[in-house]
Amino acid sequence: MIPRVLIIAGSDSGGGAGIQADIKTVTMLGGHAMTAITAITAQNTLGVQAVHAIPADMVVAQMTSVIDDLGVDAVKIGMIGSAATAQAVADLLEALDVPIVFDPVMVATSGSVLADAATISAFDRLMACAAVVTPNLPELSALGGEAAVRAKGAALLVKGGHADGDRIEDRLIAADGTETVWTHPRIVTRHSHGTGCTLASGIATGLAEGLDLTDAVGRAIAYVQAALAAAPGLGAGHGPMGHTLGVTPFAALTARCPA
Repeated sequence: MIPRVLIIAGSDSGGGAGIQADIKTVTMLGGHAMTAITAITAQNTLGVQAVHAIPADMVVAQMTSVIDDLGVDAVKIGMIGSAATAQAVADLLEALDVPIVFDPVMVATSGSVLADAATISAFDRLMACAAVVTPNLPELSALGGEAAVRAKGAALLVKGGHADGDRIEDRLIAADGTETVWTHPRIVTRHSHGTGCTLASGIATGLAEGLDLTDAVGRAIAYVQAALAAAPGLGAGHGPMGHTLGVTPFAALTARCPA
């Protein structure tokens, strides 16, 4: 059966991050993406102009609808919208026996704040539900550091993109303390909007199809690198990556089915 991934996240009207990046990633990696949208944003490559949070009961209704009918093999959590939504989502996920990837989104690539202090405080229950938590370095600091996150019981993927240097180091610390490190050249580009969303959704797709966590992370990192290299150069600010890796679906279909 095709891996089924439920994405709980906000919508990015610019198509670079959020639900839009998640759907493209899951699809490109061979999964079926389902969504529970937590917030609607008005944003583009220059920043976030407006945010409208979806009521918590509607977020839960979306989750329940797809879980009850289509089933779920893994869950990815991104922008959560509000503290009330975080608590309501945790209530449902605590009873769901599938791997959960939690990307604790707080700030957009443009610098726009996407989670207030109350919402960040409510992340504790989501971290406790997760198989792996995937913060970047500023998010890890806001969560209290490595020890604080690991105390919740999940594996921790420390993303190194915010560190200095021409090489990036990503560190996966398993629940038992085993550490795996990936190092790769930094792709210098301003078109990096949605890297965190894409990575977390890539990991969730791998877990949904039965990969172990290390293999799922390694494949997702490789996909992010390829998508960065294939960025189409859209917008005047932090543009979207090239999730389709430069291959248009119609062209691929035509190549398989010549006239």
